[in-house]
Amino acid sequence: MPHLTKRSTALLAIAALAVLAAACSGPVKRSETELAPPPVRPATAAVSSGLPGMPSLLDPKDVYAADRPGRLSPVVADFPSRVYVPNTLSNTVSVIDPATYKVIDTIPVGAQPQHVVPSWDLKTLWVNNNRGHTLTPIDPATGEAGPPVEVHDPYNLYFTPNGRYAIVMASLDRRLVFRDPHTMAVAKTEPVSCYGVNHADFSADGRYFIVSCEFSGELLKVDTERMEVTAQQKLPFQGAMPQDVKISPDGKTFYIADMTAHGVWVLDGEKFTTPVLLPTGKGAHGLYVSRDSKEMYITNRGEGTVSVFDFARDELTKKWRLPDGGSPDMGGVSADGKVLWLSGRYHSEVYAIDTATGQQLARIPVGGGPHGLAVYPQPGRYSLGHTGVFR
Repeated sequence: MPHLTKRSTALLAIAALAVLAAACSGPVKRSETELAPPPVRPATAAVSSGLPGMPSLLDPKDVYAADRPGRLSPVVADFPSRVYVPNTLSNTVSVIDPATYKVIDTIPVGAQPQHVVPSWDLKTLWVNNNRGHTLTPIDPATGEAGPPVEVHDPYNLYFTPNGRYAIVMASLDRRLVFRDPHTMAVAKTEPVSCYGVNHADFSADGRYFIVSCEFSGELLKVDTERMEVTAQQKLPFQGAMPQDVKISPDGKTFYIADMTAHGVWVLDGEKFTTPVLLPTGKGAHGLYVSRDSKEMYITNRGEGTVSVFDFARDELTKKWRLPDGGSPDMGGVSADGKVLWLSGRYHSEVYAIDTATGQQLARIPVGGGPHGLAVYPQPGRYSLGHTGVFR
């Protein structure tokens, strides 16, 4: 570093004071649609180079460091452990007690519920009633459903890492709709030119997120703070149908499951160059990271299997096959990391799989067309949405 003289040090100090004075010279005018951010928790700090207001990562080398077994937030510590299953054909949510593998409640909701999504503050579960154009809130402390909130085309739901906005994946409307995370009032609508926006995940610093477009076989890169699409690309596979999106623990790579390419696309999110396909199995669909951040479980819905990917070895190491077949779809990992819970989309059932052995522990009948089930509560300080993506 160059040596600073007394004169240069004084000049730097004067320049700093001038910048501070300019910043404080008058109020900043907000646009009519801009929403005030929620209060920042005193115990957390913002990532210096990341999205403003985003809680800092516990470990800069592992975005999932807060998701270790049993590491429950005080907000959810007293919630009963349950598995919430949205049944798209039955317009209900089946509630499973994971201790007994039994359905203990069935909650009527709106038309075509697709996913059960934990809110950013962990206090609410939102049921995405896609064709009913509503969100049904469920109190995870009591299991009671509240009055539905009108939201058009809520196929899937995410939250910005700073908790400022909810993001509705309006698949058929071809829009990303940024909303107040509590009232769901619209803050900004971002039209997209691709078809079938459905799944997403955020960069380690929260400044952008990658979105899959199921029906046109495309990927989007979206600036989180500006709420704008900044890049778009077509996947190099005829008839591609990208599904779930997940970032690697080190934050360097995005993985995108593809139902017709029968594998997972491996993408450099920063460069957003053409991704490479990793074949996994027929109908690759859901992606779930283990509690120790070492492995990723990949559901192959079209063949009734789950592939296991080792991050350190950068390769597939196992494939678990469901006895008697099945259609493993969306789900999540238990709080202790020992059980992978998955919906059986075409079989009206839910699977519980031992993450140590790959053995099926239970096969539980539920309603018709079970889809994005949520295991709740799970470890983590806040939720990014979907069926439970925590940081």
